[in-house]
Formats: sequence, structure tokens, C-alpha cells
Amino acid sequence: MSDLTGKQKRYLRSLGNGLKATLFIGQNGVSKTVVEAAVEGLTAAELIKVRLQDGFLDDRKKAGAELAEETGAAVVQYLGKTILLYKKDAENPSITLPV
Repeated sequence: MSDLTGKQKRYLRSLGNGLKATLFIGQNGVSKTVVEAAVEGLTAAELIKVRLQDGFLDDRKKAGAELAEETGAAVVQYLGKTILLYKKDAENPSITLPV
């Protein structure tokens, strides 16, 4: 995924502010199941919020980068135990990013 501009990240963060976490990562970290769930979520909504559970002991930025790489998404934000991911739908985008 190409890098997002600061303006685009701010816009996506504003959209993500009202989202509830749809994907949770526990003590097993970024597993195959988590990646599959992230792909499904990104396909359905383009923007998903991932929550790191209390049992998660790894580095959040490492987990976010790994999840983004595996799904082809971009990390929009790290905030506490939350990661915001974005992946544009190539066929039917529902989010229009500012230029």
C-alpha cells in the first residue's frame, strides 16, 4: 500500500474515531486466523480498528506493521492498545480520500 499523506491520515483518523474495534489480538499475536479476519474486515469496510488484548505481550508497532504487511493495508494510527488500518477497495471504494 502506498504511503498516505498527513491530510489523508487525519481524515481516516476522524472516520475511525467513531468505529468500534472489530478485530482483537490476544496472547497468540498476529496469527493466520487474525490475518484472515483482518482481510475480511478490510474487504467489507476498508477501515478497521484492531484492539490488542491484555494478554498481548509483543510490541504494538511490530504487530501493526506485520498485520499491515500481511494484508496489504496501511497503518493509519497507533493509539494506546488500538491500531487503525486502511486498505482501499480497488473495485468499489466507499471512502474517498482527500487529495
